[in-house]
Amino acid sequence: MRDFIIIGGGIAGISAAAELSKLGTVTVLEAEGALAHHASGRSAALYEPHYGLPPIVALSLASGEALRAKEGILSPRGMMVLAGAHEREAFEKERKGFNLDDLTIEEARSRFPILNPDSVAYAAAADHAWDIDTDLLIQGYLKEARGRGADVLPKARAAAIERLADGWRVTTAQGDHEGRILVNASGAWVDEVAKLAGIAPLGFTPMRRSMARIPAPGGHDLSRWPMVFGVGESWYCKPDAGALIVSPAEEHPADPHDAWADDMVLAEGLARFEEKVTEPVTRLIASWAGLRTFSPDRVPVIGFAPSDPAFFWLAGQGGYGFQSAPGVSGLVGDLVAGRAPLIGADVVAAVAPARF
Repeated sequence: MRDFIIIGGGIAGISAAAELSKLGTVTVLEAEGALAHHASGRSAALYEPHYGLPPIVALSLASGEALRAKEGILSPRGMMVLAGAHEREAFEKERKGFNLDDLTIEEARSRFPILNPDSVAYAAAADHAWDIDTDLLIQGYLKEARGRGADVLPKARAAAIERLADGWRVTTAQGDHEGRILVNASGAWVDEVAKLAGIAPLGFTPMRRSMARIPAPGGHDLSRWPMVFGVGESWYCKPDAGALIVSPAEEHPADPHDAWADDMVLAEGLARFEEKVTEPVTRLIASWAGLRTFSPDRVPVIGFAPSDPAFFWLAGQGGYGFQSAPGVSGLVGDLVAGRAPLIGADVVAAVAPARF
C-alpha cells in the first residue's frame, strides 16, 4: 500500500510526484511507453505569466521564482502581437492584458523581419516571455521524485480502479497497485479515469490544436525572433531549433486520443500567418497536434473530490501546465499535507473541485 498513486506521467503528474514524495511513498502510472507523450510532449513551451485567466496567471506568477532557480529551464524569447487595421479594439484589449508595449511597424520589423507592413497596422511586444526547456523540467522533477523512492511505471494504463476500505486498487497490464490517495492527473482522460474510480465526471473537454514546423522563412536566423501571435490568438509562430513552428491555434473539441493535425485546419491557419508576413510557406518539415483539456469554466481543477476525500483532481491545465507547474505542484503539496496554501485563498477556491 503506497501513500499516493498518481495516474498520468505528464508535467502535472511528474511535478506532483516530486512534491508528494516529500510526504510519503509514490507510484506514478503512465499509460504510454514514455512520459509526456501527449499534451506535455507537444507544448509550445513558453513561460508567459500574464497569459490566461486570473487563477492561471496567479499560479504562473507563483511559478516564476522556481523556474528561474532551475538552471537551464528558461531562456529569453519575448512575445509580440500583430493586428490588422480592422482589429484595433481586440488589439488594445490584448496589449493591456498581456502588459505589452506599443511598437511602430518599423520597430516590429526589426524584431520580426518578415512582418508584412501592408497587412499589419498594429504591433506590441514585451520581454517577459521565456522559452521553457520542457524535457529538462520533466527530467528534473523525475529525478527528484525517484530520489525520494517514487516508482514511475510506463505502459501501466489503468484498466480498472477499485475503492478499498483504506484506499484504492488500480489494475494495469503490469499488475495491481494499491494506494491510500489516488491523484487523477491523466490529462485528456481525466473524466474517464474518474468514472473508473466511481467518481462523477466534471465535464472536461479536450481541445485539439494543430502545429506545423516549417523551414526558416527566407533563410533568416530565427534565434532572436520573439514568439508572435495574431490578435485573438488566430495563429502563432515560434522559433524552434532553427525552424519555425506555426499553429492555427484552433480549439476543436475531441474525444481523448493520440491526436494528429487536421490538414484543412492547418492550411487555413498557415494562410492567416502568410497574410501577415512577406515570406510564403513553401513546405512543411513536420506536423502534429495535441489535446489541451479544459474544465467547463476553463480554470484548472485542483483538490480533493467532495464525494471522496481519497480522490484528488489534478486536471484541466489547458495548455498552461509547464508554466504553472511549480505553483500547481506546491498547491497540491499544501492541500494534501493540510497546510495553509501559500497561494491566495481566492485562487484555492477558484480551482477547487467543489465549485462544480
